[in-house]
Amino acid sequence: MPKPDRPPNPEEALNLDVFPCFAIYSAGHALNRVYKPLLDELGLTYPQYLVMVLLWQTDNQTVGSLGEKLFLESSTLTPLLKRLEALGHLQRNRDASDERQVRVRLTKTGRALRAKAVRIPACIIDASGLKREDIRRLQTEITNLRNNLENYHGQ
Repeated sequence: MPKPDRPPNPEEALNLDVFPCFAIYSAGHALNRVYKPLLDELGLTYPQYLVMVLLWQTDNQTVGSLGEKLFLESSTLTPLLKRLEALGHLQRNRDASDERQVRVRLTKTGRALRAKAVRIPACIIDASGLKREDIRRLQTEITNLRNNLENYHGQ
């Protein structure tokens, strides 16, 4: 494990108030509480919503591509996709040119759901109490943190 720049103050070292991970963790829970009633109106869970957002951005993606973008293993993603398929929002089919690949496409119902979902991001921004530019800055900083942690190879 790398050595910190300075030895932690014993009073601070295990103080939850200074853990960035706890701030992110608890903010995630707060975000989910805001998202839940909005997504309940769509009949979606948050992970299902993320899948739909990716498909609304670019339809006809592979399961592998969706998993990479969502940082999910196919063993986690496949049940989400099956549930969305059962709801009539998407179809999964083997790729005709490569049977190893499963392609995911929106159905007419899935495409129509986008019109109901389009208001959700503005609701989240409003609930945050932050300005759009502050949200963008925060998102960039959190993304940089995630990338640094993903690339960390310490002991």
